[in-house]
Amino acid sequence: MAKKAVKKAVKKTAKKAVKTVARADEYFDRRETRKPAVRLKAQIAALQAVIAHAKKASPYYREILKDVKLAKITSLAALAALPVTRKSDLAPRQKAMPPFGGLDAGKPSEIANYFQSPGPLYEAYARPTAKQPDPWRFARAMWAAGCRPGNLVHNAFSYHLTPAGRLTEGSAFAIGCPVFPAGIGNTELQLDAIAQLQPRVYCGTPSFLKILLEKGRELGKSTASLKKGLVGAEALPPSLRAELKALGVAVLQSYGTADLGLVAYESSALEGMILDEDVIVEIVRPGTGDPVAPGEVGEVVVTVLANPVYPMIRFATGDLSAVLPGISPCGRTNTRIKGWMGRADQTTKVKGMFVTPGQIAQVVARHPEVAKARLEVSSENNLDVMVLKVEGRAANAAKVAESLQAVCKLRGRVEIVAPGSLPNDGKVIADLRTYQ
Repeated sequence: MAKKAVKKAVKKTAKKAVKTVARADEYFDRRETRKPAVRLKAQIAALQAVIAHAKKASPYYREILKDVKLAKITSLAALAALPVTRKSDLAPRQKAMPPFGGLDAGKPSEIANYFQSPGPLYEAYARPTAKQPDPWRFARAMWAAGCRPGNLVHNAFSYHLTPAGRLTEGSAFAIGCPVFPAGIGNTELQLDAIAQLQPRVYCGTPSFLKILLEKGRELGKSTASLKKGLVGAEALPPSLRAELKALGVAVLQSYGTADLGLVAYESSALEGMILDEDVIVEIVRPGTGDPVAPGEVGEVVVTVLANPVYPMIRFATGDLSAVLPGISPCGRTNTRIKGWMGRADQTTKVKGMFVTPGQIAQVVARHPEVAKARLEVSSENNLDVMVLKVEGRAANAAKVAESLQAVCKLRGRVEIVAPGSLPNDGKVIADLRTYQ
């Protein structure tokens, strides 16, 4: 009887172990399922360390946090009393104090790359270490999207100037995945590579994934190996997600920036976006640092807890979102947000690139015959479209379009309209897209 009892106990333990392994495989690490109180305690301790390091090593934070007493930073309310750093302030600051405006806090030997994002803005990317193999933390989002060790990743984010390509590649390496550095463009060559190399996971914008899959069908080039995808840098409306699934690829989206790395990501539950474990996110009233009531839409302000090279403390992104109540049905216990809900200012994202009112002003400045201009951004067949409407009878639409592409690094149509016909609402950029 004793032997039978032992066998039964061993069998029961084995079953339990299998369940534990299966559940553990669902999550990138145990931190994702921590009790909220445990997470908050760890985050406050990390926050104190980040502030102490920034005050010591960063000229910018040394100045704006000079009156901050670490002993008083014991809650999120205390964090909310600290100054906000706005993304819109970075370009002039970096010009005045190159290369990073004094925000950097690392030695050159600790930096892997310098990058240039539209603005232009410059970012420092930490060199991966054994302690921190994924400094920008997108591995967590890739894991949630189904990426596993050994999967070949077809990385269609740009490798040129901007960080998205390298950022995603580093996160894939942290999981244990080889990467095909596809970048953007060269659609037919990319399709040849997909057919030959058989990647399982796609990383890039959802619109380019759609182009690849549809072009593959048109040309008879197989994309059947692609099963999972992590997409970002532009909106993913339900209709586009459904189209991609019908074409064979189940995608989840991430939300992050070049300055911050990963901020939030979707899980298989598809109920909002779960915050990364190494950030504190506040939703504040746009233009201020004051947190809004739970559930109210406001500006996303992020503090990163895991980047000693380029610390970001209360960084106002200019993006809008709102906190969702409760926790995700997937079992991850961190706070959820609704995802990207537009911009607090007129800056908008087109095909993964920011376009600012200042850039439109630069285009107009190149053409004295243009009295007024308004950029309208819409979506046609789930692809972003830019139309620059200009008042000025003598304007040459083709020449203005050349300037638009040169300044914004994006193609757009130009329409000459009658003087006085553009709305008098102060808008230089009108985002006409809907995300339903």
